[in-house]
Amino acid sequence: MTVVANEPEAEMLCGMLRANGIACAYRTTNLAAGMADASTAMGGPREVIVEEEQLEEARKLLLHNE
Repeated sequence: MTVVANEPEAEMLCGMLRANGIACAYRTTNLAAGMADASTAMGGPREVIVEEEQLEEARKLLLHNE
């Protein structure tokens, strides 16, 4: 799991992972979960999650693309 700044960033990261054969999902972090304001619907941190067996491959891909 890694945390990114917002939903668009999470979607972009998951898109890159999926394009490389890594299943990916994201969710609102506990910090962002309390944000009820409609203006923050896409804002706030998101946790990007991959399957444990693909975690090392995902880390290598992320490090390579920094």
